[in-house]
Parts: sequence; structure tokens; C-alpha cells
Amino acid sequence: MGAIRYVCLSDMHLGAKNSLLTNLKIASTDTDPLKPSPVMEQLVECLKTLIGIGEDVTLILNGDILELALTTDNEAYMAFERFIELILKQGEQIFKRIIYIPGNHDHHLWELARETQYMNFVDTVRTEDVLPIPWHVTNMFVENDPNPVVPFTLSRLVRKYPPLKDFPIATAYPNLALLKNGGQKCVIFHHGHFVESLYHLMTTIKNLVFNRGKPNQPMPPIQIWDLEAENFAWIDFFWSTMGRSGDVGKDIGIFYEKMQDPGGFKKLLYNLAENLISEANPPWWAAGAEKEVVKWIISIVIDRIGKTENLQTEKVLSQDAEKGLWAYMNGPLREQIRSERGDNMPPDVTFVFGHTHKSFEEDMNFKEYPQWVKVYNSGGWVVESVDPQPLHGGAVILVDDDLNVASLRMYNEDLDSLNYLVKVEESLHPGETPSPFYSNIRSLVNPSADPWRKFSDAVARAVHVRAQNLKAEIYEKT
Repeated sequence: MGAIRYVCLSDMHLGAKNSLLTNLKIASTDTDPLKPSPVMEQLVECLKTLIGIGEDVTLILNGDILELALTTDNEAYMAFERFIELILKQGEQIFKRIIYIPGNHDHHLWELARETQYMNFVDTVRTEDVLPIPWHVTNMFVENDPNPVVPFTLSRLVRKYPPLKDFPIATAYPNLALLKNGGQKCVIFHHGHFVESLYHLMTTIKNLVFNRGKPNQPMPPIQIWDLEAENFAWIDFFWSTMGRSGDVGKDIGIFYEKMQDPGGFKKLLYNLAENLISEANPPWWAAGAEKEVVKWIISIVIDRIGKTENLQTEKVLSQDAEKGLWAYMNGPLREQIRSERGDNMPPDVTFVFGHTHKSFEEDMNFKEYPQWVKVYNSGGWVVESVDPQPLHGGAVILVDDDLNVASLRMYNEDLDSLNYLVKVEESLHPGETPSPFYSNIRSLVNPSADPWRKFSDAVARAVHVRAQNLKAEIYEKT
């Protein structure tokens, strides 16, 4: 049994008013980003209990850490600074490095990082040489890369604090893979937006364009770099840059609050997709298509989309998301592993993602993976409904030296505040016994004692307050 070596958090949505980790003014829906929220403070206290001070632990931030669609950049940055002050406090630092994996709501930070990386590369190329096309992804096996991609924005926020000016922070996008035991064991992290068909809408449209008249002809497996290159502008435009768009950004915030209406959601997506293709610089594959044909294809694709996955509360994975997970695992992810590992697929694979805001643990059997894959979802930290949704909640994913994984399920929404209890979970195949790592973490977590009980009390109050605030805003804007 190894000690905790990696801690994974996702979907913090720092800066958003409905995030439990963004501080609110007392008796107000307005944020107060100069202070950490009570939930953030208690979460860090819980982590300190497990990790201690001065251990060699890496923090993996698995996407949607900053909210760049529903709030302004400065609000998100200040909330992130509060988090940094708690986890990297001088003399009480609980992490030695950070690896950042952008999601859809902070995708623009990846754009800044990759453009900075590319221009640094351009500086090394002679003017008489041909510049290569800019790349859209990183390698996934980058943990020990001597020249990591540095996240431009987050690194500068961290280095504002003099003791942290040399603090190591790196980026991997859209996948990060940890490898141990001579390549036999692997844990892969991905934010999860590519699991949902909405986030590869442009690829879907392209495939329909080229498959017209040949519906039974299979498309070749898409590579991860193509998936991102075809969809990055779509993701960036709506889910990651609207917060800087003045009054338009505020209107989008209202729309997000009312996304429970599938009809309105489809109408807006249709208009956005049509404008992106016909009025901006169209993708090469759409340039020669008649506008009416493209509009017809968009309408077919959009019609398949009801609510976003986080608003589908009946199951931890809707039919669309479950199908998307299988497609991502069996397509772009598997192809990237093979490309970087020379067709050497690790026999023991664990997959960790977030995005859906519904935490779970499950053993799944994907095509051409040597064994069943242990799948963990880290949930989210936002309140998106006026009524409690029991499947919604946040988890911290813990990984030890040997890449054993356990999920610290911090909360699930509930009507009764007494039901907000921290639990430790593990993905197991039927008949498999719990790992020593899971058993050890479980022995360290007493849900009825502090700091765990204080955290549960704080999160129960915060969920109730944000649900009431959401109800008030919906009524005010109706």
C-alpha cells in the first residue's frame, strides 16, 4: 500500500455564483472573491488531514477549474487565488506541483498556453525554414517531461506570490496519463467534455457531410488532434469566452440558468452553429457545401441533443453520454495511447473524468483494452437546480504510488442536511476485494468527526443557499 501521491479535483467553476467554492456576500447573491468560501476552507482542511505538510503530492486539476463563461475573468482569477493561498500557504504547503488539464469552461486557458508554446517554438526556427502547422494537443505521457507546456494564465497567478515564483505547474490537454510498474499500470485523466456529443458537434457535421449517400460506410477512427482541431473554436466560443463578452455574457448567464428548456437550448445551438460555419471562416470541409445543406445537417445533429449531460438527473450517464464514453475510449483515447506507446497498451487502465457533475465509480469493458477499465467520475461543485439532485455531488480522486485509486465522495445533494456525509468509494469488478489503499483511506475518514463533519455542515448550508439564490434569479428574470 502506497501513500497518496496524486489528488485530482475537477469542475470547481471558481468565480461562478452557483459554485460552492466561490464565496458569496452574506444574505446576497453577489460574490465576495477576496475571501475563500466556507466550503473551500473546509475542503482544504480535509485534504490536510489526509496528506499532511511537505509530502511529495501532485495536484491534478481536471478541467472547469475557472469559470470563464458565466463570470468575468477577474472574478474567476480572484477565486483561484484564494484556493492557492489555502493549499500553498507558506509553511503549510500540501502540494509540490500542479498539472492542469483544461475543460470546456476554461478551454480558453489552453488556447493561451498552446499559442504561447507555439510562439516560443517559432523563436527557435530560422526565417528561411517552413513553420509547421500549430498543434492542438499535448502528449498524454508528460509527467516527467523536462520541457512541459506551462499554462500561461494559471502560472502567473501562482507566481504572484513571491515564495511560489518557481512553483512547478504544467499543462496536459486533453489527456494526461500516469504510468507505473514498467508500463503495466496506467491512470488516465480527461476532463470529460469529449464524452458528450455536443462538444464534437463540428466533427459530427463533417462526418455527415462526407457520408451523405453512404450511410453504411464506416468512418475511420478519429485522432485526438483532429477532434480538437475541428472543434476548438466551437468549444472556446460558447463555453469558455462568454464571460468576457459584456452584456452578451450576462445574457448567456441567464440562458444557462434556464437550460432546462430543451427547445430553447436547441434553438440557440442551431443559431450558434450556423453562424460559426456560414458567417465566420468556415472549416475547409464546409466551404464547398451549399448553405442549405449545411443548415439541414446542423438541424439533424442539434435535434439529437436535449439537455446538457449535467442537467440530466435520472442516471449518472445518459444514453448519449454512455455512448460517447464508449466512443471516446474506443476511438481517440485508444488511438493516442497506441500512438505514444508504440501499440503497447497497458494491461491495467483506470480512467478518471469529470464534466457531468455526477460522481460515480464503475468497472467497464471497453474494446481492445486488455482488462476491464476502472472508471471514476469526480462530479462537480456547482448547484444547477432549485431542487436537490441526489446524483449531483463532488468527489476528490486519490491515487497512490502504485496507481491504486480511491474516490473521496465529499457530498451528494440531499433535502436533509444530516445526509451530507463524506464516503470513500472504489471501482471494483464483481468478486474483487477492496485494495489496501482504499481500506487505509477509509480508516482515515470518520464522517462524524471533524474536519469531515464541519465540511458536511458547510456544504449542506451552501447547497441550500445557492438553490435559493438560483430560484430568486430565475423568478426575477422571468
